[in-house]
Amino acid sequence: MSHIPLSGRPQEPVSPPKGWAPFALGFRPFFLIAGLSSVVLLSLWLTFWHLEFSAADYYGRIGWHSHEMLFGYTIAVVAGFLLTAVRNWTGIDTITNMPLAALATLWLVARTLPWVSGIPDWLIAIADLAFIPALTLALFQPLWKGRNKVNRVFIPLLASMFLANLLIHLEALQLTNTAELGTDLMLTLVLILLTLVAGRILPFFTQNVIPGFQAKTSLSIERASFSLIILITLMGLVPAADKVQGLLFILFAAVQGLRLRGWYHNQIWQIPILWVLHTGYAWMILGSLLMGLAQFDLFMLSTAKHALTAGLIGVFTLGMMSRVALGHSGRPIESSKVLTTAFVLANIAVALRVFGPEFIPQQYLLWIAASGLFWLIAFLIFSLIYLPILLRPRIDGRPG
Repeated sequence: MSHIPLSGRPQEPVSPPKGWAPFALGFRPFFLIAGLSSVVLLSLWLTFWHLEFSAADYYGRIGWHSHEMLFGYTIAVVAGFLLTAVRNWTGIDTITNMPLAALATLWLVARTLPWVSGIPDWLIAIADLAFIPALTLALFQPLWKGRNKVNRVFIPLLASMFLANLLIHLEALQLTNTAELGTDLMLTLVLILLTLVAGRILPFFTQNVIPGFQAKTSLSIERASFSLIILITLMGLVPAADKVQGLLFILFAAVQGLRLRGWYHNQIWQIPILWVLHTGYAWMILGSLLMGLAQFDLFMLSTAKHALTAGLIGVFTLGMMSRVALGHSGRPIESSKVLTTAFVLANIAVALRVFGPEFIPQQYLLWIAASGLFWLIAFLIFSLIYLPILLRPRIDGRPG
């Protein structure tokens, strides 16, 4: 069994890298299509806003945007990360080569079918709904056979994401009125996943590069974090529980502030590939606070959600993909000036999207355009820099 540490310290080359390796490990195809899809999806979305023509009719314009950012971009990052990290956590190989290529192709087919004229709605639904079960099946054996049983939590979490997607497709098929419920459920499920993942990688990555630093963790804070986000998720399923969910979001924000404080060190600001993860998680704190305020009509709900989607999900996953891809390709884990620019632009994009419409709502379209432009540039930079990294073999000649 091969074992690739997430720390990803460069090794001396075993043999010169040759050829291509786009399916050598899960992060490669899925980080690549996540980066490229973010550019394509945002380009299309801005076009819809300013030229006023419709997106794929199956989801509807607004529905398509929210679905594809969660079940397109986000689930691609989740797939790439888990197919890589689970191998490290368990010591058991995850799928590579043709099975991995087939899984990536399924994701691509699901993104494409809504745009193909004459495709029946049921086929669009089946193709998209099939991806999460296929990913779960690919991860099931290493998760179930691994020694750490806590890792098995990803199985019901992915199953719940499938349910959220099903709720959206049921409305698209005109069978129910559950798309908004499914979208909100998926968002909180992603918050659960990122709360779990951040607790594993953020203190570890920080300790790994700052000499002598020991991240502080508290069992009570960890328990409170997961108890609150699970309660938030459950309250989202209960009618007329907005105010209760709002209070829980505010408490969750406070607990996450304490959590991040224990992982923080002043030297992170000297390491862009580290501070981007910390700022990404800071959007979890701010976004949760704004979500709480929005339930009491003290902030716009749509902009509060973007603090979590564009902020937490967008910035944190951008940093995570950048860091993990370097480590798992045998490269030094450091950011170039151009990549650092992408990190800055991504954060500016979120700030414009969240606070612009709130404080100067009459310029709403301007804020959408400016935010979208900065986001596009950030992810275009990532995609161009990481295209050769993700397609070519590890520079140290090792597998993966």
